[in-house]
Amino acid sequence: MKIFVAGGTGAIGRPLLDQLLARGHHVVALTRSRERAQSLAAQGIEPAIADVFDSDSVKAAIAHAQPEVAIEQLTALPKTYTSESMSAAATVNTRIRLEGGANVLAAAQAAGVRRYLRQSIAFWGIPGSGLADEETPLAIDASPAVAADARIVTEIERRLLETPNLEGIALRYGFFYGPGTWFNSDGDVGQQVRQQQFPIVGNGEGVWSWLHIEDAASATVAAAERGNPGVYLITDDRPLQVREWLPAFAQWLNAPPPPQISVEEALQIGGADTVYYGTQMRGASNAKAKRELNFQPRSLEWLVETTPA
Repeated sequence: MKIFVAGGTGAIGRPLLDQLLARGHHVVALTRSRERAQSLAAQGIEPAIADVFDSDSVKAAIAHAQPEVAIEQLTALPKTYTSESMSAAATVNTRIRLEGGANVLAAAQAAGVRRYLRQSIAFWGIPGSGLADEETPLAIDASPAVAADARIVTEIERRLLETPNLEGIALRYGFFYGPGTWFNSDGDVGQQVRQQQFPIVGNGEGVWSWLHIEDAASATVAAAERGNPGVYLITDDRPLQVREWLPAFAQWLNAPPPPQISVEEALQIGGADTVYYGTQMRGASNAKAKRELNFQPRSLEWLVETTPA
């Protein structure tokens, strides 16, 4: 198939482009940079030069490409994972997701694209017992930043899934780990854990759903090829409480055990969002993706390597 990718330079974009090529697809990737366009062409990828905030140029690029499938992975996340850096990046990240994404979606619809995949979030299911599934509402009443983002994601998904004459698929990914991510041996959170700057909050009962970046790419390729319209939760098989995964991550890094702080201390240091991630977040079920996409995620690498046989 001919597949158009917007957002092919991020952590997931790079393995996604590689896997699409390996599957024999004709890949067109959007870029603003002529230098990046040359690099894409050298990889066997057809470059499309446009600014996602320029609706006319995006429309022209997709009309010229005439893809059957479009994949949107647009984000503007910082290199560091802290409350300060995430807050600083929020305005641009929101704009690229809402405005840039709207331009790509409208252009795809105008060009007659059959199927449209869009990046979404798996770990903002409304807090509750058990694992969240595709029908679980997002946590629009959670801590301030989480609630704001959940509302944005809810609107983006609604806009996609209600677009006529288009097979819309929202891929709600878990926390990325692996090369090029925050949660890697050379990533920002890895450095924070080594410096004991990433604590367990309260009893560490927040449940995190993980996803290796290569598995995120493979699930996306599967959804592009045979996914059904709607939402998929794309995570690994074992959501884990912070008190489980964080000490194992520290051990894998040969770092000291993570410190533990109270909820009150976390509120003072990082605010309500830090408490939400540390104590309230709900895990997600990947049953639908496994059933419909034959999704087979790997086990969390640091847990496998640090668990005795």
